Amino acid sequence: MVTFPGFLPTAVGSLPHTDPMAACELVQRYLLDVPAWPQLPRRGVRESIQVQFSQGFPGVVTQDGRVFVDRGRDLDADLERLYTRYLSRDLDASALDGRCAAGLAHFLTLGFKSVQAVKGQIIGPLSFGLTVTDQDRRAVLYDDVLADAVAKHLNLQAAWQERELRRLAPRTIIFVDEPYLAAFGSSYLAVERHEVIALLEEVFAGIEGLKGIHCCGNTDWSLLLETSVDILNFDAYSFAEALSLYPEALRAFLRRGGIIAWGIVPTAGDTQVMAETIDSLTARLWGALRLVASKGVPLEDLLSASLLTPACGLATLSESGAARALELLAGVSERMRTELEGGAR
Repeated sequence: MVTFPGFLPTAVGSLPHTDPMAACELVQRYLLDVPAWPQLPRRGVRESIQVQFSQGFPGVVTQDGRVFVDRGRDLDADLERLYTRYLSRDLDASALDGRCAAGLAHFLTLGFKSVQAVKGQIIGPLSFGLTVTDQDRRAVLYDDVLADAVAKHLNLQAAWQERELRRLAPRTIIFVDEPYLAAFGSSYLAVERHEVIALLEEVFAGIEGLKGIHCCGNTDWSLLLETSVDILNFDAYSFAEALSLYPEALRAFLRRGGIIAWGIVPTAGDTQVMAETIDSLTARLWGALRLVASKGVPLEDLLSASLLTPACGLATLSESGAARALELLAGVSERMRTELEGGAR
């Protein structure tokens, strides 16, 4: 069973900065126990999450800000190279360089003392497969060959990133970011439940340390809890009631050592962030915990297996707004730990 001191803070990933040094300084200031490397999409299209993790994918083209797979060319050689690397566990070709991940490049030069873990993140196979299309704008997720290639490509990306992060700390966390899972069950996402699970498990298989999944919208949470994921990260600010509808799956998840990462700090805009306080967010978090507990999930189990994050990435905020969000996050974490040490329930 994985144990963390309760309610330690970490980040989903993105920040609004263009200077990787400034972004990492913010991480070091507020995320002392579980620092996460910052994705910096405002630096340009190369750092958008689809482009960032498309490097080396068979037939991929980036043109005018769009990333797509050119099916007009013969992809057999590219696919063979991918599968050869996958089978031999050749990770070097999956490296993210500083041109597309400046935050990671700088993060890897830092020294961290006494951290519980270091965290990274990649795009998930559904979100990649729906946003990356072929030249005719057909999502690659609906091409069986390319969908399997997506999962194996991201498996290698996750494994490479984990290997590099282990230079900083022995314990690592890799989140698979799946915003498009909010569309599961709708006509927009015509994929069966077992297919979603199989794609996720293929990516998880590349992760030896802790594996998490982040979905910032509402979804069928029982699907995610059915996978081998260790950490479920969700927007607790908006969707605590939705998660509470799955008490049986949550109990099973917590019994096997799962951790819930509560996205308690809102990220919809600076105005919303600035309107909140440590008091208001701590009260909201307690409300979410007690709501889930009221459905039959033991509160003690929730309190002993929880992390904190913002509700989503912070790149939509201003730099001052992102700093305030992380300040609130660290403050709620400290408040919760103080209250629990004092016997609050």
